[in-house]
Amino acid sequence: MKRYLPIILLAFLFSFSGCDDALDCIFNVRPDLHDKTLALGFVDEYYSEIITADIKNEVNDNDYDYYFDVTGRLPEGIEVFYNRRREVVIKGTPVEAGRFNIEVYLEVTPYYDEHGRINGPLCSDNTSNSYLLVIR
Repeated sequence: MKRYLPIILLAFLFSFSGCDDALDCIFNVRPDLHDKTLALGFVDEYYSEIITADIKNEVNDNDYDYYFDVTGRLPEGIEVFYNRRREVVIKGTPVEAGRFNIEVYLEVTPYYDEHGRINGPLCSDNTSNSYLLVIR
């Protein structure tokens, strides 16, 4: 009986899991916004920076739709664009100096194949990360 106890406990744990596929939670398959320090920018000089996203522990990152939302105040002259489905692009020519905290939110949904099947369930379908933009 002691020999089977870890297996029974593991099965019990997965029976109450919110994941569609227990293995995805074991491997932590979820969206990820890469940590990075944004480059220092300067007033009246062109600025461009990219924040990238992927699905952690998933080789088919492109089999998902990525939906971004950026909140927080950006300096006047800087805009946000979404490029190639997996990137947030911050660019423009800032006309004011300061420290600007922004939050990037990401939600992903998997594609469905022609038979209506999901290409891959996730343990979590959203994430967020904070970034600091400094303009001098």
